[in-house]
Amino acid sequence: MGPTTATLTHRFADAVPEMAVAWRADEPPAPALLVLNDALATELGLDPAFLRTPEGLAFLTGTALPDGAQPVAQAYAGHQFGGYNPRLGDGRALLLGELTAPDGTIHDLHLKGSGPTPFARGGDGYAAVGPMLREYVVSEAMHALGIPTTRALAVVATGRDVVREQILPGAVLVRTASSHLRVGSVVFANAHAHATGDRALLERLVDHAIARHDPGIDPGIDPGASAAPAARARALLDAVVARQADLIARWMLVGFVHGVMNTDNMTLSGETIDYGPCAFLDAFDPGAVYSSIDRQGRYAYGNQPGLGEWNLARLAEALLPLLGDDTDAAISVAQDALDAYRPAYNAAWSAGIRAKLGLSAAHEGRDEDAVPALVSDLFDLLAVSRADATLFFRHLATAARGDAAPLRALVADPGPVDLWLARWLAFTPDPDAMDRVNPLCIPRNHLVEEALAAASDTGDLTLLHRLTDAVRSPFTARPGLERYAEPAPDAFGPYVTYCGT
Repeated sequence: MGPTTATLTHRFADAVPEMAVAWRADEPPAPALLVLNDALATELGLDPAFLRTPEGLAFLTGTALPDGAQPVAQAYAGHQFGGYNPRLGDGRALLLGELTAPDGTIHDLHLKGSGPTPFARGGDGYAAVGPMLREYVVSEAMHALGIPTTRALAVVATGRDVVREQILPGAVLVRTASSHLRVGSVVFANAHAHATGDRALLERLVDHAIARHDPGIDPGIDPGASAAPAARARALLDAVVARQADLIARWMLVGFVHGVMNTDNMTLSGETIDYGPCAFLDAFDPGAVYSSIDRQGRYAYGNQPGLGEWNLARLAEALLPLLGDDTDAAISVAQDALDAYRPAYNAAWSAGIRAKLGLSAAHEGRDEDAVPALVSDLFDLLAVSRADATLFFRHLATAARGDAAPLRALVADPGPVDLWLARWLAFTPDPDAMDRVNPLCIPRNHLVEEALAAASDTGDLTLLHRLTDAVRSPFTARPGLERYAEPAPDAFGPYVTYCGT
């Protein structure tokens, strides 16, 4: 493949030009490929061999694009730690365009760390090697776990120093997504409608979102009918509520902490986006906070389901101009849509926890009233014991096979665990089914930091490649990868992550 045979369309810029600022990526002084996701490149119809050439690096960094490409910085608003910011946008990012894969699916090709844009708000627009490699490995882990996510195609070192608390080597992340439409995108279009008295941008954004993510959402809606904007806005809101309920339930089931669930970090596609101050639980703790900037614990692990609902309420507010000409009626429609979130989340989480506990559909109806209490008592036990969140569920399967020793070794006082185990084993859980949904290898925080330090300090990517290999097969024990299934050593101490800007 050469740079002229890949087609980058500009659907977003065409649909909502008011939210797209034409821009170009900065030329990196000395680009060098750090990692390339060969499998993803092939899925997208790109030739990994070409991407490793100088011409391929120019394509990846956005400095030599195919004819017809129109890279843009996207505008959006957002609520950051609850406070409204009307003008955020791609401050250090760039949408190069949309690729159509061989299977017909459409993917954004997007850069992070490609230089300042008009949305940079005083920032330098660049990114450091460590945070970009973090997004690469954690997004690959999430994909392997079956959790909807943006994905990293490549990380390219720029040869440019980046000044943070210290001088760090710079890099550009090349990211793909179903789209980069966010709750904050709709909030921005709503603000435009209020400022101009014209809701056309909001209508076009809704239509564009439906075309990207829900083209069959309601074939009965005639775009030319007077009721179409209200019906389409409601249909989109329903779809996003359902997707986000499922996504956040999946986060909770694997102990993932996003770290910065601002409304500009919640996608309409239901994909996880922006792996900045993110982490996986070590010891189980509903109050776990890993982000250095979340001083009040707003985005703690246990708060994520509620914050998802809060973000969706901001989406519903932004769609009110389309949901009905009468404000009270529009609010009623919005509330009706939001009322579906908790039941959808609870259903997804309940199904997921049953699977993690090996309680298949065959168990339903048998002592069913005992299951909620069994689950509730389990999480009380986990919170008190602060057992390793990942290994506890993995060792449950071993206990179901008759060996409870590894599980008992995770807690200081195994007495309560033994009592709970007796109740759970009465359900005859399926350990093989449990092993298919309870990961053994996740991107454990100490291993991520170890790999990123080696890559940033000495340029040694060996540990990063080993970690990525381990998390791409999260459910399978493999010889030589035992350390990737072990908890952090006591010396690792409390874990803190930083946003990388």
